[in-house]
Amino acid sequence: MDIFKFGGASVKDAAGVKNLANIVRDYKNGNLLIVISAMGKITNRLEDLTHAYLSQSDEAHAIFDEIKNFHFQIIDTLFEGKANPVYDDVANTFVEIDWLIEDEPDNDVDYIYDQIVSIGEVVSTKIVAAWLNETGSKSLWVDARNFIQTDNTYKEGKVDWLKSNQIIQRDLVPLLHENIIVTQGFIGGTSENYTTTLGREGSDYSAAIFASCLNAAALTIWKDVPGVLNADPKWFDETEKIAQLSYHDAIELTYYGATVIHPKTIKPLQNKGIPLFVRSFIQPEGFGTAITKENNPLPVPSFIFKVNQALISIFPKDYSFIIEENLSKIFERFHKHKIKINTMLNSAISFSVSVDDRSAQIEKLINDLSTEFTIKYNKGLELVTIRYYNQNTIDRVTVDKEILLEVKSRHTCQMVMKNKIA
Repeated sequence: MDIFKFGGASVKDAAGVKNLANIVRDYKNGNLLIVISAMGKITNRLEDLTHAYLSQSDEAHAIFDEIKNFHFQIIDTLFEGKANPVYDDVANTFVEIDWLIEDEPDNDVDYIYDQIVSIGEVVSTKIVAAWLNETGSKSLWVDARNFIQTDNTYKEGKVDWLKSNQIIQRDLVPLLHENIIVTQGFIGGTSENYTTTLGREGSDYSAAIFASCLNAAALTIWKDVPGVLNADPKWFDETEKIAQLSYHDAIELTYYGATVIHPKTIKPLQNKGIPLFVRSFIQPEGFGTAITKENNPLPVPSFIFKVNQALISIFPKDYSFIIEENLSKIFERFHKHKIKINTMLNSAISFSVSVDDRSAQIEKLINDLSTEFTIKYNKGLELVTIRYYNQNTIDRVTVDKEILLEVKSRHTCQMVMKNKIA
């Protein structure tokens, strides 16, 4: 069997849903499970709704009406006024949010986030499953929350692999013999039947969980690019598709911030030796990129840009060395404030890191660190990572830039930079 994963861009409108159905119709290799994200940019709007609700803004109901209208317009376009059960099914799903936002928030912020934002995936999959059945591809909608079991860490649910695998093997495998299964990415469920999410852009990870637990032959992620490119087209006019990647290089690229694949996706596939294909839903006949156990180096250097970076430099107030005791205190605070380090460098009496500049979290972190350390802080920076670098590739990205921090290993160079002042 195979797993297909379709992201929001592939189902952003009725034409996208029809294109997905055509790709599924042409699949002839055996059993199929499809993992689907929220439609278009709906997750962003659901986040806006969450923030409006938590702040008790008058905009909350207007945002929710916009979200509902967006989905019903797609349904109207697909079914052209037919009395399909999907109308009631989707309306009943939205009622859950109507009930929630009628009352004042009285629960944990992250819990509320998960209950609202998860609706995007639930609704998108109901629409796709209905359209597949309408067009002759026998499908069955299933709730991923019944299969992917997590702890109660809302917004970053940690998967209970043993329990999830047992439930998937027991309850999901028999369903695959008779139907194409349509389910959600990004979401899971707790033992108390509460909804959790697996981290932003976590649908790839969901697909990998299902692939691993089902011992799938392959996972295919359908994107709006021809495969994995050596750079983001918004930063480079000329990019090259990488036809084959090793698991190792794929993990490195996603760790450093390549957005084509979610960082957690690769490991479950590598553990089972399941190949991952990245293909274009715009040109589905293309081969795309294969990510496998074949350990060949990348044929071209790869560039990863992260903007809106903050550089935090930490110095002991007593000029003591940055050794294990101080590093332990520093890392404990980063963990406490849920801030991921993108690159780091330490000297005898300093420790510098580049992180995504999330102002509220950074301010809390700096205040916490300042009780024991002296802090210097720069923002508005960019981090460039080059995998399989050489001097020419470094020169290419540092024109008119001032390098504030540079870290090199055998295959990877990272530079935190800012524009030179004229």
